[in-house]
Amino acid sequence: MEIYTKAQHREPWNKDKLVGQKAPLKLKEIWSIRIRLELSHRIRELALFNLAIDSKLRACDLVKLRLRDISHGNQITSRAIILQQKTGKPVHFEIMESTRKSICEWIQFAGIKSDDYLFPSRVHDCPHISTRQYARIVNGWIDEIGLDTANYGTHTMRRTKATLIYKRTKNLRAIQLLLGHTKLDSTVRYLGIEVDDALDLAEQTEV
Repeated sequence: MEIYTKAQHREPWNKDKLVGQKAPLKLKEIWSIRIRLELSHRIRELALFNLAIDSKLRACDLVKLRLRDISHGNQITSRAIILQQKTGKPVHFEIMESTRKSICEWIQFAGIKSDDYLFPSRVHDCPHISTRQYARIVNGWIDEIGLDTANYGTHTMRRTKATLIYKRTKNLRAIQLLLGHTKLDSTVRYLGIEVDDALDLAEQTEV
């Protein structure tokens, strides 16, 4: 008689779950979320959403931003640079005017000071929102506009603007720099570039 251990009956962690790259947002979906946040006066979430889109930062880096990281004196900068937690390497990002405006409204409302975390946690034992809290917030945004939350996540926010830039320019090197990737093939995999994209690039190059 054959004996099976409990471990042999353990189901795979990804059973019945969608795995792989999380989908980026389309332009109309960005504006759908943004308008909802504006109309409902969710000042903190609007600043978080706009900065997440512009910065293209990983969740672990975004939640740990301090006001001093993106400001000079009382002014929010149009460009910033931080060291990535995952790679230890610097990455530059832009902060568009609309994003700067929403951040200014948030820091004035919340009384955020230079050394403070930009998005403090409401949980007493955590100085800033956690990546898990951020993930729940993102899921809320996705759910509000009627998309399947299983297909989206915090990496959606990181991939969205990079994907839009790539579609407009086909400039992989630029996207590599913006995402802070060490290798170009990492950028290719991250964007999920299809064969058609590769063929389009090849057809534009005559040798």
